[in-house]
Amino acid sequence: MRWKRLIALYSCLIFGFWTVLCRLYVLANHTDYALRAQRQTVTTLELAPERGNFFDRNGVPLTGAEECWYALCIPGESTYTRLFDFVDPRDQKTLYQKRNATKPFLVRVDQDLTSEGIFTVSQKERYTEFPLCPHLIGYLDGENRGVSGLESAMNEVVGAPDERAAIQCITNARGGLMESAEPQYFPAKKNAADVQLTIDSGIQASVEGIGMDMMTSGCIVVLDVETAQVLACASFPAYAQDTVADTIQTGQGSLVNRAFSAYAVGSVFKPVLAAVALEEGLAQHTYQCPGYINWHDHIYRCAGGVPHGNVDLQTALEKSCNGYFVELGSKIGGEKLLSYVEKLGFGNPVYVTGGMKAAAGNLPSPQTLTDAGALANFSFGQGELLATPVQIGAMMNTFAGDGVYRVPSFLIRTFDADTDSTLEELHTGFQDVPAVSQKTASALRTMLAGVVADGLGKEANPTWGGAGGKTGTAQTGRFDQADNEYKNLWFAGFYPVEQPRYTIVVMQDDQIQAQNSSAAIFARVCDALHLLELQPEAEENAKPDTGTPAEKG
Repeated sequence: MRWKRLIALYSCLIFGFWTVLCRLYVLANHTDYALRAQRQTVTTLELAPERGNFFDRNGVPLTGAEECWYALCIPGESTYTRLFDFVDPRDQKTLYQKRNATKPFLVRVDQDLTSEGIFTVSQKERYTEFPLCPHLIGYLDGENRGVSGLESAMNEVVGAPDERAAIQCITNARGGLMESAEPQYFPAKKNAADVQLTIDSGIQASVEGIGMDMMTSGCIVVLDVETAQVLACASFPAYAQDTVADTIQTGQGSLVNRAFSAYAVGSVFKPVLAAVALEEGLAQHTYQCPGYINWHDHIYRCAGGVPHGNVDLQTALEKSCNGYFVELGSKIGGEKLLSYVEKLGFGNPVYVTGGMKAAAGNLPSPQTLTDAGALANFSFGQGELLATPVQIGAMMNTFAGDGVYRVPSFLIRTFDADTDSTLEELHTGFQDVPAVSQKTASALRTMLAGVVADGLGKEANPTWGGAGGKTGTAQTGRFDQADNEYKNLWFAGFYPVEQPRYTIVVMQDDQIQAQNSSAAIFARVCDALHLLELQPEAEENAKPDTGTPAEKG
C-alpha cells in the first residue's frame, strides 16, 4: 500500500513538472506576452506642448526667446544629489519629494547638463524674466491655454498641437534604466502658426522702461504716422506672465490693459474742435476770457480760474481755454460736431483680432447734445465722452498725417518662423476715412507745435526735433478721503515737428499728484525714438574698416 502511495505522489510531481515546462514554452513563444512585458517596462515622459510664437515687426521673438532645460532623474542613480545644485528652490522641493520614486521623472534645471553625463533636453521658454508687452500678448493657464490678450484671442492659431515632445525610457522593476537602453527623445511635430505683430521691440522696450521709471499707473502708445501701425503699447503697472498671481499689485489693476480701456479725456479732445473750426470756416472766432464762462446759467472755469484775455484759436489751444471751446462748440453745433467725431473713430471699438478689441468708449447722442450744458461739456472733452488711449492716438495720428483716419493695427501676418513663409495676411478690409483736408491737418499741426513751443505743453518739448501736441486733465468725479479729485492726465502729440513719423499718447489714470507730467513723459519717449533711429547708423560706423591701405587711398 505504501508503494502505491509513493508511485501516485511521484506521478503527480512528474505531471506538475511537465505542466510548468509546457507553460514556460508557451510563454516564451507567445509574442503578445512578450510585448506586454516590454510595455510594462517603458516609461514615457511628456514635455509641455510648445505653442506658436509672437514676433515683432523685425522678426525679433516676443515669446519663446530663451531656452530652458529639463534633466532626466533616474531612481537608484546619483542624479538626485547631482541635480540639486542646478534647480531652483521650487524644483528642489520636487526633487526631495520624489527622492524615493520608482519611475524616472523630469526636473527643470538651469543649464544643459549633457556634459555632466545627465540626459538633458531643451525647450523654448514661453516668457522671459522681463517680458515685453505682457498686456497685449496675455498669459496662459496651467493647461497651456490662453487666458487673456493675444494668447486667448489667437489660441486656435498659436495653440499647441495634441502631439507633445516625449522621452521614453526602458526601465527595470526598480525604475532604473535597463542595461544598454539609452533614453530616446521624440520631438513634437509643429502644427501651430507663428504671428508677427506691428510692435517694434526696441521702441516697446524703451517705452516700458520710461513708463516704469516715470509713472505709477497709465499707458503709453506709439503709432507709425503713415500706416497707423502700433509700434509700442505699454500699460502700467505691469505683471510677469509666468507668475501672474505673485506679481499682481493689489488694488492697482495690474492685469488691466489701460491702452484698451475707456477714460474721461478732457482737453486732449480740443484739437478735434479746432479741426472742425478750420474745416467749417470758424477759425476766426475769438473770445474775451475772464477765467471762466457763464453759459446758460452755468459756470465753466478754465484751469485754476486764470484769465486768458482775448484769445483766438491758436491761443485757445496753447492756453487750453475752456470758455473759448464752449462758445466754439455752440457755433459748430452738436450734430455737425458728432459727425466729425465719428469719422475720427470715436464711439467705435478698435478690433485687434477675434474677440480682442479696444473699448468703444462713449459718445453723447445727438439728442443729448441739444442740451446747452451737455454740448458745453462735450466741447472741452468732459461730460459723457469716454475714449481709449488707442482712440486718442488714432485721432492725433489723423492730424499728424494727411487728414485721413486709419484704424490702428497690431498684427501683420501669421507665418512659419522656420521658413519665413506667410500663411495669412492680417488686418485687411479696413478702409481709410478722409476726416479733414490735408490743409486743415497741416494748419492744425502748426497750432499744436505752438502748444509745445509756447503753451501749456512746454514740458513735452524734446531735446531733438521739436514736437506738437495737446495736454489734457480730465475730471473723473471720484475723490479720495481728503476730498481730492482723481484725474486722468493726458498728452497726445506727434514727433518730430516737421514731417512727423510718430504719434505718441501718454495717459496717467486716477492721479492726485503725479510724480511726472504726461508731457514730460512724452518728451522722454521722443528722445528715446531719436536715439533708436541713430543706433543703426552708429553701429554701421562702428564696424571695423577691413580695407587695405591701397583701397583706403
